[in-house]
Amino acid sequence: MHLFDGALSFSDLWTLISWVYTLLVVVTVVALIVERREPVRTLAWIMVITMVPVAGIVLFFSFGLNHRKQKIFNLKETVDMAVLDKICSEQLHDMAGERIFSNPNLERNRDFITLLLNNNKALLTLSNRVEILRNGTEAFPSLFEAMRQAKETINIESFIINGGHLFEEMCTIIEERIREGVKVRIVYDSVGSRSLRRTDLRRLCSTGADVRSFMPVFFTRFTSKANYRNHRKIAVIDGKVAFTGGMNIADRYIDGIRGGVWRDTHLRIEGDSVKMLQMLFAVDWQFVSGEELMADNRLFKPSTANTVVPMQIASSGPDSDWASIMQAYFAAISKAHDYIYCSSPYLLPNEAIFTALRVASLSGVDVRIVVPERSDGKIVNWASRSYISSLLDAGVKVYLYQKGFNHSKFMLIDDQMCSIGSANLDFRSFEDDFEVQAIIYDTATTAELKRHFLDDVAASVEVERELWNSRSKISVLMESLARLLGPLL
Repeated sequence: MHLFDGALSFSDLWTLISWVYTLLVVVTVVALIVERREPVRTLAWIMVITMVPVAGIVLFFSFGLNHRKQKIFNLKETVDMAVLDKICSEQLHDMAGERIFSNPNLERNRDFITLLLNNNKALLTLSNRVEILRNGTEAFPSLFEAMRQAKETINIESFIINGGHLFEEMCTIIEERIREGVKVRIVYDSVGSRSLRRTDLRRLCSTGADVRSFMPVFFTRFTSKANYRNHRKIAVIDGKVAFTGGMNIADRYIDGIRGGVWRDTHLRIEGDSVKMLQMLFAVDWQFVSGEELMADNRLFKPSTANTVVPMQIASSGPDSDWASIMQAYFAAISKAHDYIYCSSPYLLPNEAIFTALRVASLSGVDVRIVVPERSDGKIVNWASRSYISSLLDAGVKVYLYQKGFNHSKFMLIDDQMCSIGSANLDFRSFEDDFEVQAIIYDTATTAELKRHFLDDVAASVEVERELWNSRSKISVLMESLARLLGPLL
């Protein structure tokens, strides 16, 4: 091959491209290994990169890069985070001096509370009032009524916003409130809301609300799993009342789907935890708009709650040092003595959570998991089912919800604590997406959620071990293949 004697022949050019591509593959694989991700995710990406020429590299650089250490944006650079650091330090000091543990339930969960303070700066708040909202028929009337009462600000953050009658009702309320001088801010995820039509987006913007897209992705209609999505669902009105949980803004939460109801769980919160959700929204808003909200006194109001419901608002995402919600799940599962009840639309746990669930069951803890009979994606459904056999072998009870699609994301431990939020029991929620969970240390709230869980169990079919193991070999093969792709979904 003579590089300087004239134009390269096709054969020479192809050889050069092959060497360059091979070098790129080797460098990428080495970088993956050095990065020290979970072995299953590393091996999955190596398989894609080496077995799917060119496309594998494109997929990795589009969706596989890990920005957790590079930080998409840095919370610690926000001046007001210094205030949060100080409060966290004071709370940890108070815990050491046992000044906040007159509540026996808090004493039992001291280690868990400390974990979330250290890995997430999730302040423990005591003065809260909580209402569990079951399905859209309870959640949206409550949310819209709070919005109608707004006097100063409405801040909304949603993974999905779709057009429809709920969307139109929301737009009408926003128009009315803006005419009365209320400031309205809305953040939607560009991939999650890829079905939002341009006409609907123009309608939303025409209300006068300040509408921002989180990390826009081109060709969103052709990509459903682009990395680092904002999966949080947060609404804060006047800094006094907040909503969070599993529900987006779409008609299916009221009307259901072809296969039945759309089952979900949300929270209405008053009290000091509203400030934590407002702060989380403010950080996300600064990222998408550049506007600093921390100094706006209208957003952070004193608590008016006259009840004690201890709570921490935990968040996670590729901007944080730790996979905080995953660690919280692991700690909660590990500390259970009597039972662990979990509801998740997807069952794609990482190895740590998968092992923790099986160890808890083998240790005599009553572990029950409710997942949908039918998922909203075939590959995800097959991948989820691939974990069931090993769970059944360890004595975990798995239930397939029959009435429709169960989208609820919550966990209960020993009648002592519960977690409700946006995080699924899957790789993406633990590692890639921006999530939020409310961790509640209240026996009454946990008891109410337990009743909802048992209602879901009654609407489900328990997976029988012998019957499950006799399913077709084609099903087993599809599940096994899908499981290999699970870390990439």
